[in-house]
Amino acid sequence: MREEILLGNGAIALGLVEAGCQVVTSYPGTPSSEILPEVVRLVKSEKLDTYVEWSTNEKVAFDNAFAASITGKRAACCMKQVGLNVAADSLMSSAYLGAVGGLLIISADDPGPHSSQTEQDTRFMARLAKVPVLDPSNPQEAREMVGLGLEISEEFRVPVVLRPAIRVCHARQNIAFGKIEKNQSKSVFQKDPMRWAATPRFRLILHGELNKKLDQIGEKFEGLSRYNFHNLQPGTSYPLGIVTGGVPYAVIVDILSEEGRSSDIPVLKIGTPFPFPQKLADEFVSACEKVLVVEETDTLIEYLLRDRHKVLGRLSGHVPKEGELVPGVVHEILNKVLRDLGMEALQEDDTEAAELLKTLNLPVRKPTLCPGCPHRAAFFAIRKTRPKAIFTSDIGCYTLGVNLGAVDTCLDMGAAITMASGFYHAFEQDGVEKPIVATIGDSTFFHSGTAGLLNAVYNGARFILVILDNLTTAMTGMQPTPSLGIRADGSEGKAISLERAVAGCGVDFIEVVDPYNIKEMTQAIKKATQYVSEPQGGVAVIISRHPCLIAYRDEAIPEKKIVTVSDDCEDCNFCIDRFECPALYHDQELGRININRQICSNCGVCVQICPKGAIVEVDES
Repeated sequence: MREEILLGNGAIALGLVEAGCQVVTSYPGTPSSEILPEVVRLVKSEKLDTYVEWSTNEKVAFDNAFAASITGKRAACCMKQVGLNVAADSLMSSAYLGAVGGLLIISADDPGPHSSQTEQDTRFMARLAKVPVLDPSNPQEAREMVGLGLEISEEFRVPVVLRPAIRVCHARQNIAFGKIEKNQSKSVFQKDPMRWAATPRFRLILHGELNKKLDQIGEKFEGLSRYNFHNLQPGTSYPLGIVTGGVPYAVIVDILSEEGRSSDIPVLKIGTPFPFPQKLADEFVSACEKVLVVEETDTLIEYLLRDRHKVLGRLSGHVPKEGELVPGVVHEILNKVLRDLGMEALQEDDTEAAELLKTLNLPVRKPTLCPGCPHRAAFFAIRKTRPKAIFTSDIGCYTLGVNLGAVDTCLDMGAAITMASGFYHAFEQDGVEKPIVATIGDSTFFHSGTAGLLNAVYNGARFILVILDNLTTAMTGMQPTPSLGIRADGSEGKAISLERAVAGCGVDFIEVVDPYNIKEMTQAIKKATQYVSEPQGGVAVIISRHPCLIAYRDEAIPEKKIVTVSDDCEDCNFCIDRFECPALYHDQELGRININRQICSNCGVCVQICPKGAIVEVDES
């Protein structure tokens, strides 16, 4: 045996290879992004032949894993909770069709949300799809549940969802493990069109089969005492009990243990929220006068408890309806309930640290693009050239273009293009020629941009699309995009040119520009503007290409430019308000703008944006 301190996502990866998972696919998205790289690391160190893939989107990842499953191989696909929306069509259908080899869908939730569009609860998506869902409380349990999920999937021939939340994904735990054996299973596809290509008539039959499977899985979950259990004392009744699961379970146990209240406030842990272990829950609730449900992120357990008049939670106003249930919040929830029930409250939290923070008068800094980020230069040129346009954008680092006044909308992956098309047709219907500039990242374009672009070209939309190509998937951890031709394990794949993909969507105007050259960028936008308004015009695409400074430290700025702010600076704040580079700041002592050398990337782009010419390049010596 050996031990490693693993990230929760690393523990999940370990569980996958230990359980003999032969195919693992993913699209990166925080908090799930580290799972696939950890699988790659373990596959290489253990000399396994597991197939790994960064897929172009979550549906693609799901379908690849599903295909492997119905050949009898164990397979998994990994994504974040909003990524499951993209794969939802496949998820719903696969529940009816079933699985052969174990099929595990890992969907990482983001209560908070820390880096997501929504706080949606994957447990509800699993219940909607009628597939079992497992809810781990810590990395070790997540690792164990991977194997359990694959076993259940094979036993009942149904996909299974594992739902780790962000505090499981990004926690660290000491994990012991031994030699990992290679799974020798071979692919065999048994043709059965009435199942794998089932028509609506047979889908009705498959739905009936699925419902029977869920009843059987529910019975199995009742006996899973390792993940579903309580600490009731036989014959004892309690004024209050707590029903919980996932990360809130770990928080609840810690608080009660520290307060010495573990014996007088019993806890029911639900590790398999669907199918719900109803008998165990009924047994627990019957022993308590009131039960408090503490769960993230929504009200699944609260809805499933039968004895509604005993239940306290979100619906009763005792638990916040949004936000992460961090320890301080849970502490407040418990005290509110205890006081309402006339019970002894917990000790108040130590507020000394919080009070100290207030005295420090720390500045509040909003998220911003990195110093030297090429997207900043692109946004500056866009707003300078088309200041009255509607700016539709997308999911990625570049959403922070909102700080530069160059992002008006951000709905979901790919919506920069589809909303630009929608805006065009809405205004065109009124006879109004409204300028529209859409911005989307290179990875996001491959993920979900092509269908929208095809639709826009086909239906005669007219707008400028700027594809912000920084040669990586920067926001989620520098994963390669299809244009690089680098696969998940570092091996060579076939590079897919952005230019060819755009041309294949029917676009006739394509310009490639380095946004560091703001003059050329603005000229390209002017040319695109003219094309869009011409009788034979349409969608104009500008590929704004410059390497990400984090992913390509040497290549991104091959020639460093040392700049300074001269005495000609009139402190107009144009560079801060319109360019917003964090390396530029107002120096109180000098009474003008200055440069923070510690974070300046020496890109020199700011020289091009000062209206007074006060930012100048100097000799490095």
